[in-house]
Amino acid sequence: MERTKLLLVDDHILFRESLSRLLASEPDFEIVGNCGTSAAALEILSRTRVDVVLLDFDLAEDHADRFLAAAKHAGYEGKTLMVTAGMSAKESSRALQTGASGVFLKHNSPGALAKAIRLVAAGEMWVDPKVVRLMADEVSQSDDQSLGKVLTEREQQVLRGVFEGLTNKEIADQLSVTDGAVKATLQQLFRKTRVRTRSQLVRIAIEGSLGPMRR
Repeated sequence: MERTKLLLVDDHILFRESLSRLLASEPDFEIVGNCGTSAAALEILSRTRVDVVLLDFDLAEDHADRFLAAAKHAGYEGKTLMVTAGMSAKESSRALQTGASGVFLKHNSPGALAKAIRLVAAGEMWVDPKVVRLMADEVSQSDDQSLGKVLTEREQQVLRGVFEGLTNKEIADQLSVTDGAVKATLQQLFRKTRVRTRSQLVRIAIEGSLGPMRR
């Protein structure tokens, strides 16, 4: 089994050393480096294959969005998962637009982090539900209505449920409709937006292309 190669970037030495040991115990993970600065992380990326960077948002010398831009410019083609104590809706949205594949909050369990890493490594997006709710409110207040204009009210309602991380059943209960009706609406959204997964729907909503979602 080929292991997922991880690079940890966090300016708190105790946290990243402890996390390195914890993740190294997973049979499908390999820690190829850990460091506390953007410069050190970029140097490691220049000489070592990395599948997923675990990146703290607020480094002592820098912010994550600048590292993301620099890594992309340097040719890094792997994934990046933000692992942070907290980010605002705008900060999270900017990181995802710049190239991050997810936002993981440090209050979650080690098992949840391992799951998030595996999803991101597989090409999915993972965003903590608390961050999703913050971004949902941000998008709802947006003036951009580019694609929102072509969505029906039901599609907007289902989209918001997806954006908040609700299951089909939870969305159905919220709207007082059947699970089948929610699934049918999701298929309509997939066709209109030309995506195939819920995570892709969330991404384009974050990027602002869906316009405000009605409450």
